[in-house]
Amino acid sequence: MANGVPGLEAVEELAEVVRSGFVESRHFGLAVALDPDGKQVFGAGEVDAVVLPRSTAKPLQAVGCIVAGADLSDEEAAIAAGSHTGENRHVALVDGILGSVGLDREALGCPPDRPEDEATRFRLIAEGVGPEKVRMNCSGKHAAMLKATVARGADPAAYLTPDSPVQQILTTEIERLTEATTGIVAIDGCGAPLLGMPLSGLARAFSHLATAAPGTADRHVAEAMRRHPELVGGKGHQNSEVMRLLPGVIAKGGAEGVIAMATPDGHAVAVKVIDGNPRATTALALALLEKCGLDVSAAAELRDIAILGGGKPVGEIRSML
Repeated sequence: MANGVPGLEAVEELAEVVRSGFVESRHFGLAVALDPDGKQVFGAGEVDAVVLPRSTAKPLQAVGCIVAGADLSDEEAAIAAGSHTGENRHVALVDGILGSVGLDREALGCPPDRPEDEATRFRLIAEGVGPEKVRMNCSGKHAAMLKATVARGADPAAYLTPDSPVQQILTTEIERLTEATTGIVAIDGCGAPLLGMPLSGLARAFSHLATAAPGTADRHVAEAMRRHPELVGGKGHQNSEVMRLLPGVIAKGGAEGVIAMATPDGHAVAVKVIDGNPRATTALALALLEKCGLDVSAAAELRDIAILGGGKPVGEIRSML
């Protein structure tokens, strides 16, 4: 493993891109499926290799925010655990979290961005509205971190400092859920601290969320995601669609080709595509859930990824798992 990236000896081919019968590209990486007891059902590559989970860690961070003192409704917990697409309903929830502790959008430490939701983005451009922090997909997570910071009596201006009280609690909760301590702390694209973790630990954490006891922060986040999948992503977002089509499953993807999912009984899967391209991650995770015995036929539209030529299907992205 060089510079934290698993070498070719540690990864396996996960998917191939076929155009007009010709294999045009191949995606290599790591993939793991665990049973409810944490035993490996399937593995590809070095499944205990440490990865940066990016936004796939948001449900775990949301748990930490609740443990740290952020009193979040179901909808607020879902937006904190998600990568929202910047629709008005998403923005209203973020504003509500901030307003409940006397803060406004200026307190957000994430960078300004345009919404991912196409209709919203075009409307705002037409209105002359530029990128905004609140429209950035991580603003729900940041708002929850700020609410937890205020609840602990700490300085909101320092909430992104890795050794701040809330970030320390988040570290403790993430290490509990993943059952791993790596000591690796990076800075995510949104500016928040990001813990490195074994891919198998990421899957294990999602299993813990999916099967958590009532009344716990873990259960609160998992149920919020199940009840409000449209807040974890948005209209047409793949994470939202997985949870809509497969009720009870929790799913969260992240940048650089990472995704994790878990079933209500605790089977859990995680994927890291080494080239960072996310186009096959949802299909790969669904293929892994199928290996765990889950009927994923209701989500067939997310498994069958067409390659287009002139706007028409001329090939497919084929899972090699």
